[in-house]
Parts: sequence; structure tokens; C-alpha cells
Amino acid sequence: MRRDPHHRTVVGRTLLVIALGAGVAGCSAVGDPLSAEPYDAADQISFNGPTAEGGTADPDTPLEVVAEDSDGRITDVTAVDTKGRHMAGELAADGSRWHSTSPLVAGASYTIRVSTESVDGAPGRKVLALTTGKPASKSLGVAFGPEAGTYGVGQPLTAELTEPVKDPAQRAVVERGLKVSSTPSAGGAWHWVDDKKLHFRPKDYWPENATVRVRSTLEGVRINDRLRGGRSEPLTIRTGDRVVAVTDVASHRLTVYKGDKQIRTIPVTAGKPGFETRNGIKVVLGKERTVQMRSSSIGIAEGSAESYDMPVHFAARMTWSGEYVHAAPWSVGSQGYANVSHGCVGMSTGEAEWFYDTVRRGDLITVVNSNGADMEPFGNGFGDWNLDWTDWRAGSALTGGSAAGSAPEETARLRPQPA
Repeated sequence: MRRDPHHRTVVGRTLLVIALGAGVAGCSAVGDPLSAEPYDAADQISFNGPTAEGGTADPDTPLEVVAEDSDGRITDVTAVDTKGRHMAGELAADGSRWHSTSPLVAGASYTIRVSTESVDGAPGRKVLALTTGKPASKSLGVAFGPEAGTYGVGQPLTAELTEPVKDPAQRAVVERGLKVSSTPSAGGAWHWVDDKKLHFRPKDYWPENATVRVRSTLEGVRINDRLRGGRSEPLTIRTGDRVVAVTDVASHRLTVYKGDKQIRTIPVTAGKPGFETRNGIKVVLGKERTVQMRSSSIGIAEGSAESYDMPVHFAARMTWSGEYVHAAPWSVGSQGYANVSHGCVGMSTGEAEWFYDTVRRGDLITVVNSNGADMEPFGNGFGDWNLDWTDWRAGSALTGGSAAGSAPEETARLRPQPA
């Protein structure tokens, strides 16, 4: 049987009058409708979810809760799934209805708490349960990179999507689901390289000796009518000491810094006219103790005056197109004095071995004062750091180029994680 809030209020007022007439001292809240236990508002509200036991709701259909009783209104609705994810929603100004404004997660169970108020101000309450079914859409997988390991402070994170996402609003949904944390903490943002690839970097380089974690919370989340987030494996990487090498092509010197301390200066040779080394910040992509270098890989015809095919030792790769820092014993006489290479940075075998042992993937090599082109931000290695922070944020669907930052929930923040 329904408990009538109007009846309860009348009874409360009657009791209050009797109490006052009897000369009872002090104050009583018996007649205050807001002090009463919330009544069961089951027959005052309805929602568009299944009511039969075992029924599931279409996750692509927004949730709607409606006040059926014209003498009452909805005052609040909260919907939380078993993983603690809240469903955003909007309540009509007159309290007549509430609808979800964020996508429902597929294959999730929600607890929905509805608060109401009668025309006399008495509170009502109803708790609803909703389980969503499986969508008929594709699954969006995310593969994070690089692989687990220890890297230099310049290593960007990557996220490779299994399906393209072009729409800005849908990209925002994806970004919100890609969570990055770091200990020590730093601020950062995602940047869309193309429709299927994102990179993440801080404003400045990663902290030294940090633990960086990235994971996806997109599983079951609706991206569009045909696409939902799928299961993805999280990734943890660590950073080492801050190692930065600066190659001054004009002075033919490479200077290595560890932290804020200069630890070595090495005479080098760089790209000669027509083969100039690219200017800019480059990330060490990998190391090879011996690599066979062929001129045909950079478009030089075999048998021509500039062709070569030789093993090269202690090589640290800077670009996919073939720029390395490596041993070049054949050009020792020019190192420190002239640029005679085909784009690589060459040094003596002893210095190259030291450099090879000192740097790791993710460390930074900056080339300055070259007559070459600028390092590309993407596609030829990790040139991410050549974009200033404003331009980097412009590539995010959440920050949209705002240097000052967006609302907290719209900004990728790196927070310390428990050890």
C-alpha cells in the first residue's frame, strides 16, 4: 500500500496543534515535512529501463526518469555502476524529468537513486536497478606503447586505436578514457597524430626516475552508434636519469649533459651540403652495436660517387629515415673541424662506444645550427618536443589549444600513485 505523503503531513500538523494546546515546552519538528522519513516514490516515477527480472537495457539509449505524479517533482538522480563510474545527467527545471547526458556503459549494472518531493515538501525516494546489454557495435581496442621498460625522460607514450575516430566529440570521449599517472607527478596532454594514433607527453620532459602508468577505462563506453570501447592492457614504464646531448653542427661539437651537469664534449662531424642533418629535438629510438648502412636507403643510387655499403658500430638511431650517432673512424681527421657525413653525427670509435653505453631509448639529442630542414614532429621518429606547449595542446580534443587549461575533469593530469 502506498504511504500518502499528504496524509502524513496533515496528521503531523494535527499532532503539532495538540502539542501546542497542551502547553508542551520546547520546539518539535514532528510537523516539518522535511524531517519525515522519505516515503516510497515508486508509483510517482517511471524510467525507460526494463522492469522484468533479468531484462537488459540498450546501452545506446539514454536513460530517462520521469515524474508521473503532477503533485510532486524529482529533486535529484544519481546513477553509479559497480565500478564506481557516475553517469552524468540533466534535470528539467520543473523537476518533471531527468535524462542521462553521458554514454551508458555496455554490460554494466547501475544503481539509480531518485529523490522526489511532494507538493507539501515531503521527501520521497526510490532506488532502481539497471543492467545494460551488449551493443551491436564494433569494439575499439587501444594498444599502448612503448613496451614496458626503462626509458629516457623524452620518451612519449603512444596509443594505437584499432578503429579510426575523426569526430571531435568522439575523440574527447576517447581521451577521457585514457588515463595517465606518474610518480613523481607532472602535467601532460594527449595529441592526435592521426585518426588512429595519439601521443602523450608532459609540458616539459618526464621527471627523472619516475614511474609512469597508462590505462584505458573505455571498456563498454559508447564512442558512437557503431563503436564502443573494448578491453585494453595497461602499461607501466620507468624513466632513468635525465640525459640530453646537444650537437652544435657549426662548432662540430656534441655536448652531453646528465641532469644539469655537463659530463662530456665530443668532436663530431655532421651532414655535409646536400645531406645536412635535421635541426631540432630528437628522441633516441634504439641502439645497434653493429648496423649495415646502405646509401640506397636514403635514395643514393648504387655505384654513384656518393654510394656506400658498410658496417657501422655503436649506432644510436635518431630518425627512421637513417640519422644516427655512430662511430666513424674514417672521418676522424674531419671531426671537430668539418661536416662530411651523409646526415649522421660521426665520432671516433672510442667516443662512440662511450656514447652508446651512456644513452638509452628515450634520451634526447638536440641538433642546432645546421643548414638542414627541421625535424618533423611525427612520422620520422619522435619529434614531439619540437611542438611548443600551445601547439601540442591544440592537438587534444579536450584542451583544444588552451594554454591556461580546461576544467579539471577535462584535463589530463598526472597524479602520484600508491607504491
